[in-house]
Amino acid sequence: MSEETKNTEKGGISVEIEHIFPIIKKWLYSEKEIFLREIVSNACDAVTKLKRLSSLGEAKELGDENYKITVTLDKAARTLTVSDNGIGMTEDEVRRYICQIALSGALEFIQKYEGSDEDANKDGIIGHFGLGFYSSFMVSDTVDVITRSYTTDNAVKWVCTEAGEYEITTDYYRAERGTDVVMHIMESESEFLDEYRIRGILEKYCSFMPVEIYLDVVKPEEEKKEEDKKDGEEPEAPKPINDIHPLWQKSPSECTEEEYAEFYRKVFSDYREPLFHIHLNADYPLNFKGILYFPRRAHEYDSLEGQVKLYYNQVFVADNIKEVIPEFLLMLKGVLDCPELPLNVSRSYLQNSGYVAKISAHIVKKVADKLNSMFNNERENYEKLWDDLKTFVEYGCLRDHKFYDRVKDSVIYPTTDGRFVTLNEYLEKAKEKHENTVYYTADKTAQAQYIAMFAAEDIEVVVLDKLIDTQFVNVIEQEVSGVKFVRIDADVAGALKAEGKAEENAKLADLFKEVSGNKDLKVSFELLKNEKIPAVLNISEESRRMDDMMKMYRMAGQDTGSMNFPTDATLVVNGASGLIKRLADKVEADEAGAKKIAKQVYTLALLSQRQLTADELQAFLSDSFDLLENI
Repeated sequence: MSEETKNTEKGGISVEIEHIFPIIKKWLYSEKEIFLREIVSNACDAVTKLKRLSSLGEAKELGDENYKITVTLDKAARTLTVSDNGIGMTEDEVRRYICQIALSGALEFIQKYEGSDEDANKDGIIGHFGLGFYSSFMVSDTVDVITRSYTTDNAVKWVCTEAGEYEITTDYYRAERGTDVVMHIMESESEFLDEYRIRGILEKYCSFMPVEIYLDVVKPEEEKKEEDKKDGEEPEAPKPINDIHPLWQKSPSECTEEEYAEFYRKVFSDYREPLFHIHLNADYPLNFKGILYFPRRAHEYDSLEGQVKLYYNQVFVADNIKEVIPEFLLMLKGVLDCPELPLNVSRSYLQNSGYVAKISAHIVKKVADKLNSMFNNERENYEKLWDDLKTFVEYGCLRDHKFYDRVKDSVIYPTTDGRFVTLNEYLEKAKEKHENTVYYTADKTAQAQYIAMFAAEDIEVVVLDKLIDTQFVNVIEQEVSGVKFVRIDADVAGALKAEGKAEENAKLADLFKEVSGNKDLKVSFELLKNEKIPAVLNISEESRRMDDMMKMYRMAGQDTGSMNFPTDATLVVNGASGLIKRLADKVEADEAGAKKIAKQVYTLALLSQRQLTADELQAFLSDSFDLLENI
């Protein structure tokens, strides 16, 4: 049979209501509590639509009307009702938007009055898909909708069971325009009849919706009688549970520092002042707003986990969306309002969204701009905050080359004398004595002797005392040609050496190898300017960095197995030291006595390099006591 004579039939997929409702009840949202966000969002849209029509002259003049949404909890009746005084619906609209799954009234409104989704986002229309209303059936066995359009005097009542069977009553009475959604909570979902549970959901998802939301709890008769007995007490005026003008919607010029601090305390319940904030207000082509805070850590090992809340037109979507914030900025706290993300956003969508990638890049740029601004304009304050910022900035440089390029000139290094210097400032001072070499210490206490030697020669030493510093300086060395970071106990700086050449002494070298217990110990002889120091122990920079890398792998839970690298150590014996000169003579005359002195010199050099083990400390103390007895 030829292709032309084949029979072809086209049609549309048919879904029976009794089959789709069970799926909606169980799988529409992963968290059942989201039903309340959806119903309140619909109420918010109803008000937003009416305001829009009024501004266009499509609705009669409404004046300064008090728009609001009321969530009424009646535990005795087992109902949860969401009421609004918005646009309402006619009978035809109920049949069109409520009786047909996924036909969105919001989407049709946008197409008619706004022209595009982009315009609608600016005016805060939340719903687009038409499924949100049906989330009410996730917790209800029956749902009533009582609605009166702004165009009519009569209301319509729609009642639907969990089986999808409904009935419509026309000419119903509702005093004012608007809509009531009455959810009859089923027995298995009684948690949604608890006042604290409902209040918690509203505060979580609706704290910043653009229409005032009130929670009204119907009290049992006994409680009403008790309240009536109280004399002379004026009832408090009800307060909305939400702030309809969140700080991020304002222009940065309109916000005070106290408002930023108060917003931070309110949203994150953190009463430590943040280090600083960044107010984001991106327009075309990104169109998103937000406020990000750098939190203050209590101590070095405080959690680096932040919390960035994602909103959609002031409606809470999710906590800590890691796909929007770059990995190295996950310690940030803040809010992002992205009206171009769908309300039912999924992580797989975020991971593959070009819009999200642009938001992430914009945030990185703004963070870098903020750091540079603080460095250039508030350097004294910037230096005070550096201990808290340092790890984040260095990690960011490791993870994102663009971020490194932006902030490289604002990276500062603390020095052992309490100053802060940039790399360029350090290298400029180092030109004469140690050009392109940066000397640093990882432990000011343990390496105090080395620091004193460098200070005596006016050589500045920076402090790099975190494990991440090793990885960070690797990046700097790759990016800045010719620059080398050297720990002060890794090499003897040329500026520390006296003129002339030290005389080699093979017997003395063998003696130090013997007392160290390390036959592979390298022993070299130098003339140091400080004649009081008999010897120093140096560990090569490469060897120590490899050791640091293994530590990081182990801390990250990685099995390094048998990957143990030998320590490349060199004992530098100071030929200018009077003690070493006497020791050289003593080797010939009193080998046993020379051995005791050599062991003491080596252990002192080892002690300035690291903490002694228990056995090493015990032997050192015993040898010290013996030497003192012979004085």
